[in-house]
Amino acid sequence: MARSRTSKRLLLATLLLTLPPLWAAWSWKRDGPLQAQGTVLIRKGATVNQIADQLEREGVIRSASLFKLWARARHLQLIRGEYTFNSQASISDVANKLRRGEIHFTNIVIPPAAHAWMVQGRLKEFVPEDVFWKLWKSPNLAATAGFPDAPRLEGLVAPATYRVHHAMEPEEIFLAMVETFHRSVRPKLEGGELSPYETLILASLAEKETNLPNELPMIAGVYARRLKLGMRLQCDPTSLYARWLSGDLRFTAPLREDIARVHPFNTYTSGGLPPSPIGIPSAAAIEAAKHPEEGQDLYFVATGTGGHRFARTLSEHNQNVALYRVEVARQKKEKI
Repeated sequence: MARSRTSKRLLLATLLLTLPPLWAAWSWKRDGPLQAQGTVLIRKGATVNQIADQLEREGVIRSASLFKLWARARHLQLIRGEYTFNSQASISDVANKLRRGEIHFTNIVIPPAAHAWMVQGRLKEFVPEDVFWKLWKSPNLAATAGFPDAPRLEGLVAPATYRVHHAMEPEEIFLAMVETFHRSVRPKLEGGELSPYETLILASLAEKETNLPNELPMIAGVYARRLKLGMRLQCDPTSLYARWLSGDLRFTAPLREDIARVHPFNTYTSGGLPPSPIGIPSAAAIEAAKHPEEGQDLYFVATGTGGHRFARTLSEHNQNVALYRVEVARQKKEKI
């Protein structure tokens, strides 16, 4: 009887010793409570305990206590970021993804010719609109880009693909854009007849006028000659930019009222270059602004079928405008 009682006690003791580890192992590997893919943001300064509680509170894991024990044993160093977990992810799956720092990034493409409102639209999920416009006028960010006197960041964002996540602060995203500009674009602005910032402005005008790379030096040449002669540039895209800055965000072709609007950015009513770029120029546009094509052309107008016709005199230009109108009328007639 004594031996039997001793055996039972040993068995009970063994069970008491082995059950907790078995339970922990089972809990560690069992399916988690997520019913669909879920996202968790690890914010700057968050502690392991705070994240464990957050994971449990948001229904990603069942036991914050078990996660904390594991994290302390592994001396887990959390990497701030956005993490996506599959449905029914186990605590093991969640822990390993955090340990490896498998951050979920979103690629934001900022292309050449993009203007402020397009950039804002592409970043709206990551930067609140009011914060965007405040940072867009930041002197510190302009200085980081290399132009401390620039009135806004228009043109000071490099055309590139940016990897962002929702745990990033808006300032970080902007800093990445202007640092990329300073590193990859700012050096290319040196060496032209104009100052680097004026080169950037001229490049943005050419970029917005045509999508044909071979025309960029020709258009830059027209504007460069007009600047030397003291002629107004009469660049249609600047009249649109003036419209948008005035609060009218219709993204249409210029209207008569746009051409007539008295505004520092409207080169129909103001002489010289506008105060800042009106968009993001491509590398080809910057090269064209540094080395405008030589010649005597002072005018150009769209053909209506792609590209532009260039002219030396106003008389020739008016003939080209008439040809453009005939082509537009023909196309309208075909659509009827």
